[in-house]
Amino acid sequence: MTALFNFQSLMLVVLLTICTCTYLRAQAPSLVDRNKTGFVGLFWKAARIGERLSPYVSIACFVMAFQLIMH
Repeated sequence: MTALFNFQSLMLVVLLTICTCTYLRAQAPSLVDRNKTGFVGLFWKAARIGERLSPYVSIACFVMAFQLIMH
C-alpha cells in the first residue's frame, strides 16, 4: 500500500520530510533558502515548520516510533 492511502505511512513521510529539511537547513542553509517558491519551496516550508515547532515535531517522532515498534 502506498503512503497516500495509509494514514500512518503518510504521517511518517511528512515527519521524515520535516526532520530532513530542518537538518539540511542547519547544515547548509543556502541549499534550502534559495528556493522559497514553487514545488521546491515546500522543502523550505518544511524546514521552517521543523525549526519553529521542534518540540512538537520531536514528540510526534517519538510517538510514531513507539507506534511502529508496537505495531
